[in-house]
Amino acid sequence: MAIISIDLGGTKVLAALLTRTGETICKTYKLLAGATGSAVGALVAEAIRELRRQQPDVPVEGVGVCVPGIVYSKKGTVWAPNIPGWDDYPLQRELEAAVNDPSVRIAVESDRTCYILGEVWKGAARGCTDAIYLAVGTGIGAGILLDGRVIHGASDIVGATGWMALETPWRDEYKPVGCFEYYASGNGIGTQAKLRYGDPSKSSYDVFAGYGTDPVATEILDHAIQLWGMGTANLVSLFNPQKVIFGGGVFGPAVPFIDRIYAEACRWGQPISMREVQYCAAETGGDAALLGAGYLAIRETE
Repeated sequence: MAIISIDLGGTKVLAALLTRTGETICKTYKLLAGATGSAVGALVAEAIRELRRQQPDVPVEGVGVCVPGIVYSKKGTVWAPNIPGWDDYPLQRELEAAVNDPSVRIAVESDRTCYILGEVWKGAARGCTDAIYLAVGTGIGAGILLDGRVIHGASDIVGATGWMALETPWRDEYKPVGCFEYYASGNGIGTQAKLRYGDPSKSSYDVFAGYGTDPVATEILDHAIQLWGMGTANLVSLFNPQKVIFGGGVFGPAVPFIDRIYAEACRWGQPISMREVQYCAAETGGDAALLGAGYLAIRETE
């Protein structure tokens, strides 16, 4: 028996047929190429069909799908801001119709949920019952494993950590992305660079390249380190995890700062929880979403 794992991003669909132990049987990759609305859903459905055509003798018992947005579990619909037409898209129903086999369980989850599940299955959270994956890339989000279960909240929006309030006073600039994300996401660090240098061509790459030699770049990243520490201290104080796992495109180049982030967090967090928690880098890298979607499918079939 096998499962199908799908990592849907804003530009591509990556799908894999996996064994229950995580070995890859085959893969397929499709670019969205500007597709919107139902055309994106059709690409996901076609990826499933293509994998089954490649291995017609391998029975599939489940499909897990990672989407870049919010999955409304009560309705089976998806909001994905980077996919036009996916404001309330009925992806669950569409995939069930495409598979047309009630014995195949289909599960759809947000990217941050899949990130933490990928780490639980094959990464730094193996053996953990309580862990937090802080994804720092274009934005900031968190997948939260609590007492062995990924938590979702009343509207499936748990983990929108970009909106954590870490600075006063409130500014209009926080409205579209939140305070934390405005300063400490990849886009946020790039925004600070553009403002501080007065140069619209500056990006987060320039900030990391200039750290330690350029005083402006150093100040921008030192502020981000402080906020990563404060933000994760709040998460540790609230949820008492065994691990805080840093992933996403920024961690990457920010991995060498994890010890400093932990030291900063210890100034703010609940002291017993901070002594017990481990801060570390993600181990699944670019496969976090694909592995997480695969593990989601496995959990659905158990």
